[in-house]
Amino acid sequence: MGSVIAVANQKGGVGKTTTAINLASSFAAAEVNTLLVDCDPQSNASSGLGLVKDPERINTYHLLMGAASAEESLQATELEQLWIIPSHKNLIGANLELVEGERREFRLRDALEPLRERFQFIVVDCPPALDLLTVNALVAADSVLIPMQAEYFALEGISELLDTVERIRAGLNPELSIEGVVLTMLDDRTSLAKQVMAELKNYFGEKLCATSIPRNIRLAEAPSHGKPALLYDVRSRGAESYIRLAKEIIERQPAAFTHQPSVEPLSAEGAEGPRAEAAREAVVEEVPPVPEMDKTA
Repeated sequence: MGSVIAVANQKGGVGKTTTAINLASSFAAAEVNTLLVDCDPQSNASSGLGLVKDPERINTYHLLMGAASAEESLQATELEQLWIIPSHKNLIGANLELVEGERREFRLRDALEPLRERFQFIVVDCPPALDLLTVNALVAADSVLIPMQAEYFALEGISELLDTVERIRAGLNPELSIEGVVLTMLDDRTSLAKQVMAELKNYFGEKLCATSIPRNIRLAEAPSHGKPALLYDVRSRGAESYIRLAKEIIERQPAAFTHQPSVEPLSAEGAEGPRAEAAREAVVEEVPPVPEMDKTA
């Protein structure tokens, strides 16, 4: 069964969607079948992987409302082993339409269940709010990855998210765990960043990811080109950091990752040339072996 990771933080502007896109892409570059589910009505994860806005395309709104299956919602990306279920602005209405719906908190979980054997990782990008969309994501997830900045307000907000996680555990998903807290847009030269890191380390212990994501202009530029950072500039500090984060999370998984992958983790159409060759070398260098998986979509 694949692992479902919800990337969540009710505070906006913390690098949540950037983390979802680049973590999922780094998993896929390691020859792991990966699905990214965009549950944010802003659709930034969808556009960040090159999907243009299309109101006729099946998306997460249809999925949650029972109008389409997850299989019908899948869209291919530039990376051979990365698929996405895109979002749409209509998803805003799902918060209201699902209020009286049957099994309203379990819609996403039920929809993704048939895909859990097909994908080793399912990464869910949540909206920046503790609403019914985020609740659906947390109920569907095995674990939650929390991106946050090393700032005081971020420390205040994380307690609300942890309270929500505890409530989800108590009533809807007792298996939900904290995958980790990852610091994003980090400038570790400042004393404030060091203080926040120390406080998080004391509170979360090993749940604070060893990998942090630095401020990096290439990470900010990549979405405008519809590419994850490892296809836009694999040698950038941002791309290398997300590759390390993917490696860190893979190493926490059960000891099923034993098979040596082939040497072409980025053999997708449109991902050739010198940049792709550099990406292959970087990912093979950073990410540990994973099992051979079905590549059909």
